[in-house]
Amino acid sequence: MAEPARRPGTRDALAAFHHRNFRVFWIGALLSNTGSWLQNTTIPFVVYQLTDSAAWVGAVAFLQFVPIVLLGPVAGTIADRYPRRTVLMVTQSALAVLALGFWVVWVTDRSSLGAIVVLVVASGIVAGMNLPAWQAFVSELVPREDLLNAVTLNSLQFNASRAFGPALGGLVLGIGVGWAFLANALSYVAVIVALWMVRLVAPPRDRNHGRVRDDFVAAVRFTRRLPGVRTCFAIVVALGVLGGPLFQLLVVFADEVFGVDDQLYGLLGAALGIGAIVAAPFVAGRGSGMPRSTLLGGAVVAYGAAVTAFALAPVFPLAVAALMVAGGAYLAIASTLNTTIQLQVPEVLRGKVLAVYLMLLTAAMPVGALVQAVGPRPVVAVAGATFVGLALWLRWGSDRLATVDDEGLTSVDEEPDEPDHAASVHSVSQARPVEQSAETGHQRQA
Repeated sequence: MAEPARRPGTRDALAAFHHRNFRVFWIGALLSNTGSWLQNTTIPFVVYQLTDSAAWVGAVAFLQFVPIVLLGPVAGTIADRYPRRTVLMVTQSALAVLALGFWVVWVTDRSSLGAIVVLVVASGIVAGMNLPAWQAFVSELVPREDLLNAVTLNSLQFNASRAFGPALGGLVLGIGVGWAFLANALSYVAVIVALWMVRLVAPPRDRNHGRVRDDFVAAVRFTRRLPGVRTCFAIVVALGVLGGPLFQLLVVFADEVFGVDDQLYGLLGAALGIGAIVAAPFVAGRGSGMPRSTLLGGAVVAYGAAVTAFALAPVFPLAVAALMVAGGAYLAIASTLNTTIQLQVPEVLRGKVLAVYLMLLTAAMPVGALVQAVGPRPVVAVAGATFVGLALWLRWGSDRLATVDDEGLTSVDEEPDEPDHAASVHSVSQARPVEQSAETGHQRQA
């Protein structure tokens, strides 16, 4: 009698580390992203010091995100047309140079709001070209069966760096802002070396080199055939709009609400990463053995509740605890959404579809951050409560959440199962608009 299949557990949480390429990339990314979060903690601090304005903090964040949104079509197409490893080598090197620019501006006493804004926008442009290739690159490092684990561990290193970076920022800011910018510039060496060490068999590429706009529009139209991807898009927009204020207003909460010093401000940002680290073994291990809809539904409820609790926390320790819960839930949400898209979308379109996903997230986050005039507590509390309502509707008020469990399509030549999706999928690979005579029922965005 055959033994029943073993359910994945926490001991399976490190499965992707069995693959050398992923292991090398993960270590380099952890070191580099720690430096990035150190800088991400420093820039709002510097802007707030220069302007004494919460509105300017949100405005600078908005300017950082705008290039990512505008460049999404180009970045997604590049991620599918050219070797992603090469794309990342170029973009990471450029980000290192810009980090040095922040350092030079500060140590030469030329720092001003204008100089900071110029460097922030330039960094946003390069980051916009980097993100789709970065997200899609993970799928090249592990086999398909380990993708959820790899995506979760990739999110873990990002969130671990979110814990280390702000905590380190709280210490470094006490020494001097310039050191924070210099440390970030040096941290890029780690990921550049890691990318150089990775050895890959090149996956299939999009051979059509037509107009970027047509190529991108065809990929977007293709996603209409995948209800699971549309559901991911809807959730990530809500996550950006309703979660954006939490990330952008931490410095305001630290100063105006809790009245804590620079070191404890760093602890607020670190709490999100610590929560992700604590949750990672469950998400990467047991999470891989449950339906994605189950994991996602629970995480969305937990995140909304934690954001609301943070906004209403009467004392600083309760706020830190709420942020830890939010960090763990955010890890589960981000990992599940990213994995769903990578599993349901063919390889040759993955960069472009991930670009849409990232465009939606980055466009939505500043929207929430720009409503700060109402006050930090009301904004974040309403955002968290609204997110809980969305979670309850997704779980019990509709059947949309179950769509993330679909297998999707592994090839652009594969025909969808549903009869009203009769247009040729192959036309997407030719980057031509897809003619869908029966797409009416699937036109609505999830």
